[in-house]
Amino acid sequence: MSRADANIYDAVIIGAGISGLVCGCFLAKAGMQVLIAERHSRPGGYCTSFKRKGFVFDAAAHSFGSYRDNGNFHRIIRELELEQRITINKYDPADIVITPDHTLTFWADRDKTIQEFQQVFPDEPKVREFFTFMASPRPMEIVALRHKSFQELLDQYFTNNRIKAILSYPLFGNSGLPPSSLSAFTGAKIFTEFIGDGGYYPEGGMQELPNAFAHKFQELGGVMKLSSPVVRITVKDGTVSGVVLKTGETIRSRQVISNCDSRQTFLDLLGEQSIDQRVIAKLNTMTPSLSMFIVYLGVDHTFGALPPAGSTLWYLPHYDLEKLYRSAKSSSETDLTKYLLRVAPDGKSVLAMASASFKDKHYWDDNRSNLLDLFIDNIQRTTVPDLSKHVIYKEAATPYTLYRYTGNSEGAAYGWESTQQQFMDPDFKKPSFIQGLYLTGHWTTYAQGLAGVAYLGYDLAISLIRKGKTGKI
Repeated sequence: MSRADANIYDAVIIGAGISGLVCGCFLAKAGMQVLIAERHSRPGGYCTSFKRKGFVFDAAAHSFGSYRDNGNFHRIIRELELEQRITINKYDPADIVITPDHTLTFWADRDKTIQEFQQVFPDEPKVREFFTFMASPRPMEIVALRHKSFQELLDQYFTNNRIKAILSYPLFGNSGLPPSSLSAFTGAKIFTEFIGDGGYYPEGGMQELPNAFAHKFQELGGVMKLSSPVVRITVKDGTVSGVVLKTGETIRSRQVISNCDSRQTFLDLLGEQSIDQRVIAKLNTMTPSLSMFIVYLGVDHTFGALPPAGSTLWYLPHYDLEKLYRSAKSSSETDLTKYLLRVAPDGKSVLAMASASFKDKHYWDDNRSNLLDLFIDNIQRTTVPDLSKHVIYKEAATPYTLYRYTGNSEGAAYGWESTQQQFMDPDFKKPSFIQGLYLTGHWTTYAQGLAGVAYLGYDLAISLIRKGKTGKI
């Protein structure tokens, strides 16, 4: 009987999000016996797609970055020999920011983007210097960013608050934070890997990414258990010994890698009896990121007034991002005046998102329908006239939907808030109080975005392989 048949593995990964899938692929490629247990019927987490009435919608993740020739995500795809299995297209422009006064575009051609910003803001002499720094910061400059906010970084280059807001707004949409709170390191990484090198999308929808990783994982000998929630991480003498599934099945392994919410990992799966009290106190003070209110629209084929397919449109109603953040955090209302909108490459499916705070199920049950119609009305008043006349299917996901689907605390869209205070905390990557437990993904406090969490999964796998941690029991 093989070790896999005997339910004994070198590593068990909880959650088939992108980070867990990438980690599993590289561990399996190195010859390790690996099992991934996923609570849902398909892999991907937020990076999934679904079909309704003939339309294909991406659940939350709508594109990705870092796929240039030397980009981290491209390297991962290449090393796993997936380039022939999945077609990745780049849409140009990747991002368009619309404000009350201007429309600014982020093109694949950096010089073209710089020239556009210079024309709109002729009194700002350091536009090129800023974009050049963001394209290739020196290592020591990156280290220095750990102690700054993104606002402080912007202040080094610009005086006009409008250009600061425009440059920050896509980062707000990808982190849920205004520049004064966002870690400069995280902000720079998002800007470089997602704004500077973004607009990538797999043919067939975002679900194709996790599907490709999942198939490769299984070809490499990995075992995938879908619809198999983990209910407990077992511990013996201060070392993990495996996991227990909801079915009651026990899986033995001395290495457990959690690709889920760190509150779930520590409080629900481990239990307080196995956790350092210092970490429990920290968990009680940590702040999850904002969630999202998401609208999925199917439009008829005659509608030709949509934004360019494949580009992400960011609508900014005013330049006060601090005010936008406060309104998104509001516990009494949901602000849909600022939003992201993206038309799928097929020109028929429209995704729109607005940052929102978590509220209870009753609030969303009572308000979802009205908010859906309000969101559509706001879009057609600001960017897409007559949209409602062409909508033939509409649906919405709320922060409570995201919580129910992933288990993420408060339906958080980006894990913990990427503030300076919550940045690169080792307790959320490799906790020191228990042996054999590792975390990967958004909740580690180390990365944002698909490319960021994919790299975390890759880096963890390479680290474990190099250390020779086979997890023999």
